[in-house]
Amino acid sequence: MSKNTQAEENREAKPFKKSRLVFEPSLGVLGFFLVGLCLVWSFFYFDYRTVAKSYNLSDNSERFVWLKLDNNSKNNKSDVIGSKRVGFLEQSGDGCDVFDGVWVWDESYPLYQSKDCSFLDEGFRCSEFGRSDLFYTHWRWQPRHCDLPRFDAKLMLEKLRDKRLVFVGDSIGRNQWESLLCLLSSAVKNESSVYEVNGSPITKHTGYLVFRFKDYNCTVEYYRSPFLVPQTRPPSGSAKKVKTTLKLDTMDWTSRQWRDADVLVLNTGHWWNYGKTIRTGCYFQEGEEVKLKMNVDDAYKRAMETVMKWIQNKVDSNKTQVFFRTYAPVHFRGGDWRTGGTCHMETLPEIGTTSLVSSSETGQQLKILGDALSRYSNRSETVNVKVLNITAMSAQRKDGHPSLYYLGLRGPAPLHRQDCSHWCLPGVPDTWNELMYALLMKQGRAKEANGTGNVTMS
Repeated sequence: MSKNTQAEENREAKPFKKSRLVFEPSLGVLGFFLVGLCLVWSFFYFDYRTVAKSYNLSDNSERFVWLKLDNNSKNNKSDVIGSKRVGFLEQSGDGCDVFDGVWVWDESYPLYQSKDCSFLDEGFRCSEFGRSDLFYTHWRWQPRHCDLPRFDAKLMLEKLRDKRLVFVGDSIGRNQWESLLCLLSSAVKNESSVYEVNGSPITKHTGYLVFRFKDYNCTVEYYRSPFLVPQTRPPSGSAKKVKTTLKLDTMDWTSRQWRDADVLVLNTGHWWNYGKTIRTGCYFQEGEEVKLKMNVDDAYKRAMETVMKWIQNKVDSNKTQVFFRTYAPVHFRGGDWRTGGTCHMETLPEIGTTSLVSSSETGQQLKILGDALSRYSNRSETVNVKVLNITAMSAQRKDGHPSLYYLGLRGPAPLHRQDCSHWCLPGVPDTWNELMYALLMKQGRAKEANGTGNVTMS
């Protein structure tokens, strides 16, 4: 081979060598990227399979159908919630505990959208003010041994025709009240026919609000009373450290305004702690005596006895059905509302947890309430109270709080100032109202069956 021929071959080979130098690293990077992508997808896939089985997500969910889960959860589901369930409203559902159950994924939820409801505080409109995940709106409560009736807003309004439904309690009670306003108004075509009777706007600082549903001549009302007993100035001559007192032997002074309601929903709990009482100079009073050494649990017990006595002596059980909703746990991690506690990373329920229910504060409150109820139910004249025992089910919903998204247009809030006690709407309080609806419908069926005007729900 001549030198000229070799030189020509070398010249022809040089471009190929250069291109090989260019492509070889690129192919290596591309291969590494593809392998990494496959690994990430695999982790997500298998992790989702675990989550799906844990939370009873349906294979037919449009949102996740591309994963093509083989889901053997039908068998698992029947083990968890019972393969044979009866309708709660049927006679065979009389023994069903609707508070014993699990959260299941349901694409037909939520029952309304916050943007379609004008009766919500900005603080509860999480999805409108920055919260992008909507998983928390798609969970439905499923009792283990029966099926709840689906909430029917028109039927509920018919049942409330010419009646008053009143919520009394703290801001979590207000959370539930606003939830019911949204649920009911979803069945009203003329929005202007639902209005606050005094023209007051929705605001957290109003003492009471009364919304009338004109077409049904009914009202759904809220009265702010965090303790259910009055907080007042201390008697003259009290110690300097006593700024206010809770009169444990007296019902809240506004009680005369709501004792004649047809349905009365009471709650208290979030303010019964050291931080919101003794630390702020709020002590406990019986008669004219301030009990400087009384602790919060004993004071709460005394207040619950006063509430039960008031129900027995002042409320007409032939007219008024009383519900008492139990404490809804908070979900602060790494602190509380004042010390940087957070919940903004929570997007899924914590199914089966009992840690918050068995915590000293929550567990003690439940015990005190149970003792007060049983003490009066053992008397000849039963106290007409139905307990909405939502503590355990709500303890599992660490994903349902506003976290950073409670300031409306001024948000999001700083990371160290989160709200992990109230609830986004639509959300968990809707379930509390669905349960109350089911119990009221059950009461109506029993009344029809017995042919009586009153049914005691003890």
